[in-house]
Amino acid sequence: MGLNVRQRLRVRPLYRQHLWHLIMATCMPYTSLLVCCIWIRHSVSLTLSSWYKPVPYKVCPALHHGMGTPLMIHVKARSSPYPESQVERYPVPDNYVSWSIPWAEYEPLDYTADIVRAGPEWADPDFREEGQSEDGPRFNTLDGRIDRTSFVGCYELDEDKLPRNPMGRTGITSRGLLGKWGPNHAADPIVTRWKREAGEKVIHEQSGKPILQFVAIKRKDCGEWAIPGGMVDNGELVSATLKREFGEEALDSLTASKHEKDRLRRLFQSIFSNEKAKEVFAGYVDDPRNTDSAWVETVATNFHDDTGDSVGQLDLQSGDDAGHVQWSDIDQKLQLYATHSHFLKRVTEMWGAHW
Repeated sequence: MGLNVRQRLRVRPLYRQHLWHLIMATCMPYTSLLVCCIWIRHSVSLTLSSWYKPVPYKVCPALHHGMGTPLMIHVKARSSPYPESQVERYPVPDNYVSWSIPWAEYEPLDYTADIVRAGPEWADPDFREEGQSEDGPRFNTLDGRIDRTSFVGCYELDEDKLPRNPMGRTGITSRGLLGKWGPNHAADPIVTRWKREAGEKVIHEQSGKPILQFVAIKRKDCGEWAIPGGMVDNGELVSATLKREFGEEALDSLTASKHEKDRLRRLFQSIFSNEKAKEVFAGYVDDPRNTDSAWVETVATNFHDDTGDSVGQLDLQSGDDAGHVQWSDIDQKLQLYATHSHFLKRVTEMWGAHW
């Protein structure tokens, strides 16, 4: 039965009211999303504007490649005296390492070594000085040929526009012995072979696993044994740094003739290939040179001579006082520079070797 005109007029407002509620219920989420997007876009534009002043924000979570561990508490980066100096760090207890913990009394020493202040080509200028602020580094990005990104993720800037060490306080600000503000990228080649006697792998008596050996060098700056490695040059590929550093720090340390060194270089080139390279670690290093404003990050890569036919033939004698380079058995009792022992532990796990 149909409705007359007066009845239909009374129904239409009710229909429009129900229709309006339906439209609002359907569109409200999208309206909120649109408003949110506009707010985010406005916020990003604000942070990129020239007058925006950086302020501290929460430290990004650590993303250590190959580790699967949360934020670490650095120890060697808080040790005193600072390397190659008599400079004492402001004492930082474990419970005040994190920037998220307020500490009004914190007064780190501002220290940059003379060798860095002299302005070598591998070091940044001090952009805090008059006339330098406009041309300061561009952090968290590729700054020309300098990679200022971090394996840890985005790092914050403090109220003075200085980068903040993502692992927390160290007791010293500025750069110390490090050339770059923020991350200083390094590369560590871990060259290994099996320890052999009469051609057979040597098995450790307690663990029952074969023993790995690695090429170790004695650092001139502190006298500690370490993996041969060094800083990545501006615009240089990490793979090139790995080869260069092993050649400079390991082979050039040998007391051998030029002809013999050239032969050894050709020998180790066969193992330094992408097919044989195994990344062990990429991330922050608990290095004694670290400061609040500059820190070391590295890529540690294992080059393993499984048969002993290439670099395994290098006759590096233990205790070579002239060369300071040797094959060392990998064992948990080793006392090595920075966090190099941790890298070697990862290598033994990869190859099922003794630790």
